[in-house]
Amino acid sequence: MAHIACRQLYKTYDHKTAVLQPFDLDIADGEFIVLLGPSGCGKSTLLRMIAGLEDISGGELHIGGAVVNDLPARARNVAMVFQNYALYPHMTVYDNIAFGLRRLKVPNGEIDRRVREVAAILSLDALLERKPRAMSGGQQQRTAIARAMIKTPQVFLFDEPLSNLDAKLRAQLRADIKRLHRRLRTTTLYVTHDQLEAMTLADRVVLMKGGHIEQIGTPAELYNHPRTLFAAGFIGTPAMNVIDGVIEQEGDQAVLACAGRRWNLSSARFAALAAGTKVVFGLRPNHLRAATAEDRQQGSTSHGLDCSIDLVELLGAEALISFQCGDLSLSALLPANAANSVAQIGQSLALAFDEEHIHLFDAESGLALAANR
Repeated sequence: MAHIACRQLYKTYDHKTAVLQPFDLDIADGEFIVLLGPSGCGKSTLLRMIAGLEDISGGELHIGGAVVNDLPARARNVAMVFQNYALYPHMTVYDNIAFGLRRLKVPNGEIDRRVREVAAILSLDALLERKPRAMSGGQQQRTAIARAMIKTPQVFLFDEPLSNLDAKLRAQLRADIKRLHRRLRTTTLYVTHDQLEAMTLADRVVLMKGGHIEQIGTPAELYNHPRTLFAAGFIGTPAMNVIDGVIEQEGDQAVLACAGRRWNLSSARFAALAAGTKVVFGLRPNHLRAATAEDRQQGSTSHGLDCSIDLVELLGAEALISFQCGDLSLSALLPANAANSVAQIGQSLALAFDEEHIHLFDAESGLALAANR
């Protein structure tokens, strides 16, 4: 296991095209970090730089306290699992797993013991004599993980390892990888563009955009306290509702005006907002609910929103309600039993939400003005 430190690390091509902006990142010994972001944000490039498969343009990369910028990949004691499995098709599972140890001339008895131990951990015991073409995608990927794991590296690197699998296998492999990390506690970097993988696997998520780090935090921190409009929109399924608005003043009371509606902002976290500030109002679909009689009572702390239902999508225990609010298309995530009774396409629906769930971002910079507490 090893601590990883990036110090003003960056990557350019032809000294012109910046793929990674200079940044600093510390990854603790045994930590599971997920690099998350859209295609082209630089996350796979960073992973390949750590693996030694890409040259480092500037800055320093430390693994286990040593600067490794100029070390070849084989000398870094890291293991990488790729998206496309990269198994030898003519070899059995046993031989694929054992291949790295044989190259290191490890004694046969030690190889056999370690192969069978790793196979047991990843439920490959009964498949050791099979060849890759006789296995499912999930079994092939577990074999690739076993081959990386058997070398007992300081660092595991995963480059979108589940993207070729169907939804059921992805869920199964996510659980396998999480259990494996809990057992081995090896420092792990995992690249994905799938925020569900990031939320379920990571100790901390590094959200990237345009070659720089947008936000770092636990999955809960990124979900509940997004620091930018980009982070708010990228994290969470379904995506956060966003509406342009402006802050107004009514006596000592701050008021949020947007989409033809006005909502009082009584919380102390909104007190410093100046009248005339242009904002983007964010609200997650699961924080909307069908309005009750209590919500409509005088003095209620909740806020109302009237809408016209455009689409109802049943997701099992929940239903995603798409609706029109003036010219805006928004969504709410309601319990399926409640949606069945109140949500029909074309009808009007009164929704409610609580002020504590409001997110406000500066309309120009996209930075959070008053993050959810």
